[in-house]
Amino acid sequence: MSVVFLIVGFVLLVIGGEFLVRSSVAISLKLSISRMVVGLTVVSFATSAPELLVSLQAAIDGFSDISLGNVIGSNIANIGLVLGLTAMVSPLMVDRDFYRINWPVMMLFSIVLYFFLQSGEVLSRIEGGILLLGLVGYMFLLIKRSRRKDNIVADEVDLSLQDVRSIKLGIWLLIGILALWGGSELLVMGAVDLATQLGISERVVSVTIIAVGTSVPELAASLIAAMKKEKAISLGNLIGSNIFNIASVLGLTALIKPVVVQSSEILSNDMIWMLAIAFGLLPLLLIPKPSEMGRKEGFGLIAAYATFILITIL
Repeated sequence: MSVVFLIVGFVLLVIGGEFLVRSSVAISLKLSISRMVVGLTVVSFATSAPELLVSLQAAIDGFSDISLGNVIGSNIANIGLVLGLTAMVSPLMVDRDFYRINWPVMMLFSIVLYFFLQSGEVLSRIEGGILLLGLVGYMFLLIKRSRRKDNIVADEVDLSLQDVRSIKLGIWLLIGILALWGGSELLVMGAVDLATQLGISERVVSVTIIAVGTSVPELAASLIAAMKKEKAISLGNLIGSNIFNIASVLGLTALIKPVVVQSSEILSNDMIWMLAIAFGLLPLLLIPKPSEMGRKEGFGLIAAYATFILITIL
């Protein structure tokens, strides 16, 4: 039954995330919020909802390792698996914002999270608040910079959503909330049960199976865009997802309930891998072609991710 719970939980998270994004964007457009702000804030928060619900549910149930493992594993998967596979399908262009803003901010949040967890082995409410304040500052910077660009979120916001009727919009929102809640419940239950049956820790299940599961929407969107040769997905967008995972998911979770480090491997293995694969992006992109991420770089990222999975499991 644990496998059934995991599969159904994943499906519900994907469905819930999609409906929540659609309803959130539609509400924002009806309220006449600019598409720039919608794209940079509403969409970003809504797409982090699956990770948030899973981490929050796990923390409330007393499985903090699942909360941390979900976010840390998702961040590693976003770079190693999602970026790696996408680059293998079609080369990605690297814009200047990656070097100037996205990568430095991602590294800053990652390092701050590591030191927060290392000092006392708990992410407290104060530290969660600091992460959220940092995210607010980051969003302010993005919005301020985006005002100089006319089409920064042209591909991120579907303007037809503003014509959706209020009743339909309410149904979408309800479906999204219920599906995310149900999916997170089943996913945590399935993960704990599977770990018990296989004799492994919740941490291992969370940084591998759950992390990949909550990254499925990003993976699907990236691969489809790459196959269609569309510029709908960029390196900066995926790096931004990692920033939101740390700041909004763990920040909000810690505010509601402090996240305790239960397994030492989270600090000695998982966090080190997250920092290493994030830092390794810079030389990997600078050495061959500074403005492009090709198949060789993609293969390198996939190889690194496969190594992480093997080390974690074994």
